[in-house]
Amino acid sequence: MNNIDRRRFLLGATSAFAPAMITRSFASPNDRIRVAVIGFHGQGGSHIRAITGLKSQNIELAALCDVDESVIAKKMKELEKSDLRPKTYTDIRKLLEDKSIDAVSIATPNHWHALATIWACQAGKDVYVEKPASHNVFEGRKMVEAAAKYKRIVQIGTQSRSSPALQEAVQKLREGVIGEVYMARGLCFKWRDTIGKKKDGPVPAGVHYDTWLGPAQVRPFNENRFHYNWHWNWEYGNGDNGNQGIHEWDIARWGLGVTVPTKAMSMGAHYMFDDDQQTPNTQVCTEEFEVNGKKKMLVFEVRHWISNHEGGIGEGRSSSDDGVPPPAGQTPPLKRDRERGSNTIGNIFYGSEGYLVISGYHTYKTFLGKKQEPGPSRTGGGNHHANFYEAMRSRKKSDLNGPVEEGHYSAICMHLANISYRVGRAVSFDPKTEKIAGDPEASQMLTRAYRAPFVVPEKV
Repeated sequence: MNNIDRRRFLLGATSAFAPAMITRSFASPNDRIRVAVIGFHGQGGSHIRAITGLKSQNIELAALCDVDESVIAKKMKELEKSDLRPKTYTDIRKLLEDKSIDAVSIATPNHWHALATIWACQAGKDVYVEKPASHNVFEGRKMVEAAAKYKRIVQIGTQSRSSPALQEAVQKLREGVIGEVYMARGLCFKWRDTIGKKKDGPVPAGVHYDTWLGPAQVRPFNENRFHYNWHWNWEYGNGDNGNQGIHEWDIARWGLGVTVPTKAMSMGAHYMFDDDQQTPNTQVCTEEFEVNGKKKMLVFEVRHWISNHEGGIGEGRSSSDDGVPPPAGQTPPLKRDRERGSNTIGNIFYGSEGYLVISGYHTYKTFLGKKQEPGPSRTGGGNHHANFYEAMRSRKKSDLNGPVEEGHYSAICMHLANISYRVGRAVSFDPKTEKIAGDPEASQMLTRAYRAPFVVPEKV
């Protein structure tokens, strides 16, 4: 690296970028914000669309970074048709040396989220990073610390928080529209076919596999652990609990008005299919929270195949979200979902005087009293990416709809459920110390063994 102590930077022991860190104020909408997208084979494509869609607001797609050169070549060919020619990189470390980049938009596999965010903060870049915030609990806390230390704007890609309809739903819950809210459910019933079995093989030409592995230990290349299917391997992903499911975890926690649980319990399995998937495709999670001396419950469920709908979510539609096109930056339902029938993706909140249903990303309805009569409702999507750039201009973390702290709390809920599933028993959690009590095996899963030089540091 040019002008950087490579060893200090790679080990993450100190901030190699801090001495040269530049903080721009973006006082005017006329100030151009130059953004780099990191990882765009999947969800990162929506980041690119969101950024280019904000061109009129002086948001510029300045660079692309991906470990797969074929992915870069394909995307550049598409962009050149629109006369867009961003710089390209295969190594995030080289990209972060570019002082002309103001922000990064990260859509890498989960095991890279924390390190990419921390390095970007140290390099003086603001960060939009996909959900879940982290691959484990330790990483999430380090992300929060890095954002604070380097005074960075860090937004987690929980897009529902920018929906005016869902913001109204949460406000209604706070106002008591369904009385005292004592329980929330998150539903992730989504068609997931078998991934089959594939043998280890040679690294494809143009794939920078060592960089892709990053913090994870070295394993032979396998297509079923690479593009997208990494979600179903514990080394890189968190299962559907942390894929689609983290949206519903976040909404459930948000509406319930809680931070992190004191107890978590989860059971499940990988049913039906004999394939390479490690994570469960069917999972039930129950967590308990304490708020002002009162207990509240959050129940989250993953199903992968034929299922009933609940609370009207997914009924009578050909998509997973009321037939309303998703907001900018969100992924539309898959064709196979339309062919098989809609998914059931949403939340249900239970109160002393009724219940409230959130369907997909940006619709809510209420049902009041013993007769369950219709109450307030609304549909309306927002633009989570636009909110991030607005907060960059204001330099006010309070302007963010999905700040890193909130993403960290929601990820903790998901991580604890997965830890309980993996050890086969309930776990007790201390919200103040973010530690698991009395269970060394479970406690080890709060972090991971990092592979040098891709180490998430104790001190950011």
